[in-house]
Amino acid sequence: MPSPARSKFLVIIDDTPECRLAARWAAIRAARTGGNVALLRILEPANFQHWATVGDLMREEAREEAETLLQTVGEQVVEWSGLTPEFIIREGHPKDEILSLVRSDRSIRVLALGAAANNEGPGPLVSSFTGTLVGELAIPVAVIPGNLTMEEIDDLA
Repeated sequence: MPSPARSKFLVIIDDTPECRLAARWAAIRAARTGGNVALLRILEPANFQHWATVGDLMREEAREEAETLLQTVGEQVVEWSGLTPEFIIREGHPKDEILSLVRSDRSIRVLALGAAANNEGPGPLVSSFTGTLVGELAIPVAVIPGNLTMEEIDDLA
């Protein structure tokens, strides 16, 4: 009988500093609970339809940047927890891609999102997955406040 897959903490990696806090929390929590970390970078579709070659180049550059970013955050996850994270790159609308991935990968047990530390609100994904889309997920959503220090993250994980 095959062993069950390790539970994964899914972290959305974007260009915000708070995603690193969510990655740290997930890494430490996964290490403490015998789980693993999956880092997801979503490439939003380019609205450049006029020249296919230019659109392909833009897509290729975005993918290379995504791979570099995931590698950088992945190295930090290894440093924080000793765990080697799974890298996932998807192209599409973020909410749709997150829902699709969580529904298709039953080993994902927690969605970890970093909340912005400003007066403009927590960010669109946090607002969606703690509001209108909360009923669409069959897993908990951990919202990591962007104003926490690394030491506070460590204590909470």
